[in-house]
Amino acid sequence: MELEQLRQLEAIASNGTLSKAAEQLHLSQSALSRSIQRLEDELGTPLFDRTKNRMRLNDAGELALRHARIVLSEASRLEEALAELVRKRFTLHIGACAPAPLWRLVPAIAEHDPELLVVPKMLSLHGLESDLLSGIVDFAIMPYAMELPNVKALPFMEERLYVALPPDHPLADRSELALADLDGETFLLYNGVGFWREICERHMPHAHYVIQDDYLIFSQLAQTSPLPGFVTNASETERFMGNRVIIPITDEDAAVTYHLTALDAGDNRWNALLDWSIKRLTAAG
Repeated sequence: MELEQLRQLEAIASNGTLSKAAEQLHLSQSALSRSIQRLEDELGTPLFDRTKNRMRLNDAGELALRHARIVLSEASRLEEALAELVRKRFTLHIGACAPAPLWRLVPAIAEHDPELLVVPKMLSLHGLESDLLSGIVDFAIMPYAMELPNVKALPFMEERLYVALPPDHPLADRSELALADLDGETFLLYNGVGFWREICERHMPHAHYVIQDDYLIFSQLAQTSPLPGFVTNASETERFMGNRVIIPITDEDAAVTYHLTALDAGDNRWNALLDWSIKRLTAAG
């Protein structure tokens, strides 16, 4: 008995005629008829009451169809489960709180395993912790170390926030600034900055933002707009900001150390990749 014969049984039952079932299955009527006859021989009983133009399931056929559908459903679930296993084996899901660490991490992983498909996505800090603990992401890039017994968190890079002010801005002559000094300003901001936006909104509740989703449009506006913006020492944004004075931000949470974080699963292959990535990235500076 073969799965294909069970599919043929279901097709005949659904279509009502051998010709329509054969057309659906892309078989000749004679080939389909012979296959069903072999199934009946193996089961030891006819499954259909045959007339000139129709094939109608008899009692044995109805019973066989019910069980065939169970078998076909389980076979489909098996195929889906195996496909999911293969997908997980060759796909690494990374959640990140900011874009800059992804720019360093993803090329390093590609160097180690070129066939691995890396799927990155930006998440809030709460979303990162939730998705990591529930297994939705394999790695999480966090601006702090999660202190849980089943979590492995290793530091791999630092990033610091700066404000980019027009030269004629009243604060452009300062050597450093706190975000509170800038509260009430209107900033040009790229929507993909991640958790940096949360920090700005927390320290500057009265600030306004001109948000751009498209990075190309943002980079073009940054060269011509009179609005201040933000850059970091790990991003390429500074070269798009035109004629700006770059001033460091002094708030404690404006300087972060990113941790590459994963569930500690013993001999899990992601643990080995995490350790290798950390060594690779820290060696590269």
